[in-house]
Amino acid sequence: MGDSTDIRGRERTERVTEAVAKAQAAKEKRMGRRTVSLFWRIFSLNAFGLVLAAALLLGPVTVSTPVLPAEALVVVAGLAALLAGNAVVLRVGLAPLRRLGSAMTTADLLRPGARAVVAGPAEAAELITTYNTMLDRLESERTAGAARALSAQERERRRIARELHDEVGQTLTAVLLQLKRVADRAPDELREEVTQAQEATRAGLDEIRRIARRLRPGVLEELGLASAVRSLAAEFTTRGLTVRHHVPGDLPPLTEESELVVYRVAQEGLTNTARHAGADRAEISLARVAGGVELLVRDNGRGLGTAPEGAGIRGMRERALLVGAELSLLPGPEDGTDVRLRVPLAAGARQ
Repeated sequence: MGDSTDIRGRERTERVTEAVAKAQAAKEKRMGRRTVSLFWRIFSLNAFGLVLAAALLLGPVTVSTPVLPAEALVVVAGLAALLAGNAVVLRVGLAPLRRLGSAMTTADLLRPGARAVVAGPAEAAELITTYNTMLDRLESERTAGAARALSAQERERRRIARELHDEVGQTLTAVLLQLKRVADRAPDELREEVTQAQEATRAGLDEIRRIARRLRPGVLEELGLASAVRSLAAEFTTRGLTVRHHVPGDLPPLTEESELVVYRVAQEGLTNTARHAGADRAEISLARVAGGVELLVRDNGRGLGTAPEGAGIRGMRERALLVGAELSLLPGPEDGTDVRLRVPLAAGARQ
């Protein structure tokens, strides 16, 4: 997984370099067309007004004392024309900057791809191009950083899961066996208490194993994505929540990194359903779509509402960015939530 992360990081760097080169070429092309700058537009209009005023002062045109209505009308019309011209030039020239400001306030690195339209005078177009290039670099650096962080997180999950299974799990198993031997030799008045201790130890051992499975999805590594999704549905099916699964057997192959992203998003989606949605029915499915695989986690709970996105949803978005997937959270058909993750096929997918 570390090698694939480095390869993807180099690919993102190459894409950013290519974007910078394209931006520079576009800038040179605009310079070649000699686009009139905002400065020269405003300067030319003001110069025209001043020249016109000077011509009137030096010419035969005079203003009576007191000013006649016709003369006042000419002066007012000239001033109005000059102000209107300035207003038009400023509005047209500053419109790209207003659009840039709107794009900057709505930019979100977890929703990549949105860019400001390059238009307007040379200064505005150059500023917008620089901003778009900066977004390309920031998105690439954030994705690479998130990939390294999540890779380290998965390694830490595996280490903790292995220690829970090998150390704590084996210790509790030994305690359970010792309690069984004690129960066989204990007097009747103590046997019930020893039996309760056995049940508590067994419940603790089951919980340790459940936590270890969630930290390190061994079924994903051993049996594949389809079996792992079915196992998730069974794990989250409790007395108050029923989870159905629809997983066909003819799914196209995905890379190990993509399968892990699908599994973690499905796990987080069902966790949110169980903890926050107040739903009694949920559905998880995988389906073949054009160019990839789509995961759907649907529930009939209370929906997203107006609450801001929490750490779980932002974590899903970051994982989706790692493999170039599209994540959407929309209202479901039964006032619940639909979590959709569309993962593209990639070279190197395991067969």
